[in-house]
Amino acid sequence: MVRPMFSFGTRWLVAVDTIEKILTAGERQADEVEVYLATGTSVTARLRKREISYALGSEHQALSLRVIRGGRIGVSSTGNPQAWEACLDAALRSAALAAPQEWDGLPGPAENYGDFVNFDENVVPDPDRVREMVRGMEEGACRYPVEIVSGSAEISQYRIVLANSRGLYREDRESLVSMGLETIREQSTGYEYGTSWKMDIDPGSVGEKAAFLAATSHGGKDIPTGTYDVVLSPDAFGQLMAGSFLPALSGRNVHTGRSRLAHLIGQEVCDPALSFIDDPSNTRGIGSCRWDGEGTPTRTLHLVEKGVLRCFAYDLKTAYQYGCMTTGNAVRSGMGGGIAIGFHCMTLDGPRDEILEKDAIFVHDVVGAHTTNPLTGDFSVELANAYLYRGGNPEYPVRKAMLAGNVFEMLGETGGLSGEEKVVGCCVLPSIRLKNQKIIGN
Repeated sequence: MVRPMFSFGTRWLVAVDTIEKILTAGERQADEVEVYLATGTSVTARLRKREISYALGSEHQALSLRVIRGGRIGVSSTGNPQAWEACLDAALRSAALAAPQEWDGLPGPAENYGDFVNFDENVVPDPDRVREMVRGMEEGACRYPVEIVSGSAEISQYRIVLANSRGLYREDRESLVSMGLETIREQSTGYEYGTSWKMDIDPGSVGEKAAFLAATSHGGKDIPTGTYDVVLSPDAFGQLMAGSFLPALSGRNVHTGRSRLAHLIGQEVCDPALSFIDDPSNTRGIGSCRWDGEGTPTRTLHLVEKGVLRCFAYDLKTAYQYGCMTTGNAVRSGMGGGIAIGFHCMTLDGPRDEILEKDAIFVHDVVGAHTTNPLTGDFSVELANAYLYRGGNPEYPVRKAMLAGNVFEMLGETGGLSGEEKVVGCCVLPSIRLKNQKIIGN
């Protein structure tokens, strides 16, 4: 097979040669071979109280291989691409132990299209720049009477190549900027962060928000147990969604009996005002991409449309196994991680409003979302940086209160979304107003 040439610079000649060797060697022993090679550079600065403990640069590289032989799939990865022979041998041995399944082939050749979705060449890992970011957060935090516990800032660039024995070659580049700061005032803490693929995060605003949360949460009051309207910030909302609702949209969980939404296609599963959309072209998302972790072109996926469940997300393995079509939702866990079903940029669409004009409890963060039952959606979490709002203004901070309920049921009656959104992991989310939620107070 004559393969197309890589369009890489000189420093990628060794990588190209390694990939060709892997594919050639792998084709002798397996029906198909897939190579995923990632390299990256990052610079990190950390803050302890008000002292920068260090600003270090590091280089990363990872190689992940997948082989298919007689419907048996084997995978292996290594942090040393030069050790590819041992990695390939491990993948082949993994395939020998795997159970056979229906398999209809890896993606074939396809033209790359458009510019890189989440790459900015101006995002350059530089020690001086990350120090400036950390100092900017520190200056922002000085606007409130708090102490800094810790903070960090990081700038990274990555280059990714995906190739397989069917002739597919894809190249991508990614940049990442992240920062976060934790503050404290007596027993009250506050944490804020920002993530982007561009240099568009204001460190001063991140530091000021972290300090604001700690300062204004001081002197909280108890509230009685009862039913309240609750406004969840993007962070709090994202944590609860990640525990059960988003996993329930995975085709793998649907077919293995681990999704409450199984068999509900075409039925209403949440407030008719809401739509959940995975939009890999969204330029705000840090996981947005032109192709997924297997080389399948990505597309906008309308999972829930005006409250009605329309589809689930699939990768190739799950799609072949259950007679479905991949939706281009294969994601890699980490630089050289294995393939799983995931989302590139989950967004929430619905009516935008001033959702704090009416009385409500605003919750910036929750503690214990990881204990949410992934199948039933039942949860009980502690509120962090919560405030009682009356007449559109915060009346006092709330202390030692719990929010309990069911993730699927809490989405049944909502009261609008905020105009502002935030990048939270694989999502870009607004704040959301939920009606009649159970709050357990002191």
